[in-house]
Parts: sequence; C-alpha cells; structure tokens
Amino acid sequence: MDISSATFECSAPDLDSCPDESMPEFAFIGRSNVGKSSLLNFLAGEAGLARVSPKPGFTKLINMFVMNQSWRLVDLPGYGFAEGSRKDSRRFNNAVSNYLKNRTNLCHVFALIDSGLTPQEIDLEFLEWLARNEVPFVIVFTKTDKNLPIEAEKNIAAFMAQISPWFVQPPAYFTCSAVAGQGRAALLGVIGEAMDAITAEAKKNNAASESLTTLSQKKAPHKKRPDLERPW
Repeated sequence: MDISSATFECSAPDLDSCPDESMPEFAFIGRSNVGKSSLLNFLAGEAGLARVSPKPGFTKLINMFVMNQSWRLVDLPGYGFAEGSRKDSRRFNNAVSNYLKNRTNLCHVFALIDSGLTPQEIDLEFLEWLARNEVPFVIVFTKTDKNLPIEAEKNIAAFMAQISPWFVQPPAYFTCSAVAGQGRAALLGVIGEAMDAITAEAKKNNAASESLTTLSQKKAPHKKRPDLERPW
C-alpha cells in the first residue's frame, strides 16, 4: 500500500465526539514513550503528522487522520502516561476503552511494545484486555534499533511466550524502527490486506443487492384475459 495523502481530521475527547463511521479505522496505541508518534509519522511519510513530544503521554485525545481519502489512522492516548491528574487519566482511559469496544468500523488495533524491555506488566494487562474483549489486534515491537538484535529477539520471545496461553493461535507480530526505516511495508501491508477484503466484501454485497433488485423488477408472467363470451 502507498500513502498518497494524509490529512488531520479531528481530535475527539470520547467516542461520541468521533466522526461518522463511514471509513475503516486502524488504531495505534501503546505504553507511554513507546515511540508511537515517530512510528505514525514514519508510516504516513509525513514528518509532522503526529507531534513528537519529549514528555511521555503527550497524546491525550483520540486523534483522527484520513489516509488516501479512504481510511482513518487513529492515534490513541497511551496507557500509563504520567502527565495529567488522576481524574484525567481515568477519563482518557474510559474514552479509549469505549472506543476500542464499541467503534463498529474499527478494523485493527496495532498494539505497540518496546522491544528493548523485558515483558512489562502494564503491556501484558492491556493485551489480555484486548483478547478478553475480542478486539482484533496485531503486535508491533518498536525501537529495534536501540539495542542489539539478540536482546530484542530475547525480549520478543519472552513476551510472546507469556501471552501464547491466552490464544488458540497467537496474534501476528511485527518489528519496526522509525529511525532505521524498518517495518513500514509490513505494517502498511496489514492495512492493505484489510482494505482489499473490505472492498471485495462491498462488491459482493452490491452484486447481491443488484441481483435482488433485478429479480423484483421482472414482470410477472402475462395472464391471458378471460373470454367474457364463454361461460366456462
């Protein structure tokens, strides 16, 4: 998939404030300081699409971007961010929870995990919540450029081993680095496959609808008028 256009649409404090559900959405979320904003800019090919802040937890709203005029990239507030009051944290967590569970046009969640860290309890809890609520997701291990490959591989293997008992088949996972320019094609490929499936399903439904319409428009067989001069 190529990105030909990326346009900021809105920032929403909660689900009710989000735009209509006419476009498929792909949401990105992770623990604070996981490198989400850098990754989003890398994927979009737009340096200033998502603001990169030195302070963890800068994103506090549900930010929507229209991509290729056909789907939305959704930048969700990170869980466990340090900025803001406890009241704000609860409100934002509730908004994200509501969005993830009830947004009908949400196709995939990209759950970002720092590949340089051993499995963190907060990440494990979040993925368990996604699985329990049947939210479709893939895992993206970020910052693969920060450590030796063997360390990242060890952390990834440990993380996948901890979550594997929760699934019949473990979720797909990818690795990426915005700094090293690695992983973009694979992540956009996930979105591209989903969009192709949506397009194919829409064509199938349209064809079925047109077929029903054609059948309903066919004239009933012509009935012969009775011969009024004959009593039988």
